[in-house]
Amino acid sequence: MFYALDIIGTVAFAISGALTAINKKLDLFGVLTIAFVTAVGGGTLRDVLTGNTPVAWMLSLNHVYAILLGFIVSALFWQKLEKLRVSLFLFDTIGLGVFTMIGIEKGLMSELHPVICIALGTMTACFGGVIRDILCNEIPVLFRKETFYATVCIFGGIVFFALRRTGLNTDIIYACSSAIIIIFRLMAVRFKWYLPVLKAR
Repeated sequence: MFYALDIIGTVAFAISGALTAINKKLDLFGVLTIAFVTAVGGGTLRDVLTGNTPVAWMLSLNHVYAILLGFIVSALFWQKLEKLRVSLFLFDTIGLGVFTMIGIEKGLMSELHPVICIALGTMTACFGGVIRDILCNEIPVLFRKETFYATVCIFGGIVFFALRRTGLNTDIIYACSSAIIIIFRLMAVRFKWYLPVLKAR
């Protein structure tokens, strides 16, 4: 289940990055580059901080194949997507839910405190998107007022550790926690939930 989530999240974030690059009218190499850094940026930072080197995507070509799959799907079918922004948002949200769980699991494997595990999960989910947005000359979605982003990852992490106390099957816990992140992110955008903004006088 954990490995399957990893591959699904990699493909989802690769598509998210590729669609952003296509929307910015980058060439094919630019699209591939943005897809790559979006998919592995957060995980690379996580692994460097926890001392897990070489980082995960360097140890298995399956991650590279997953990124290439996301890139090819985006390059071939982006014109058939009626609403590019909706598709970008959907894949970004799926990646958010999946990668949060991957980061938390990596923290547990390193026997870190639950708070640090949640921080690693949030970092894994969010920082690929931050790098993507910076390279594409956008204000990172992490810092925009109109949507919950890192907040839903933190909430999902708290739910994950709460469910661990119930004795449920591990796969069910991962699936439920990931689904909660995705659902709450969708609801936050649908109902325009956002954190208050501090305004300078």
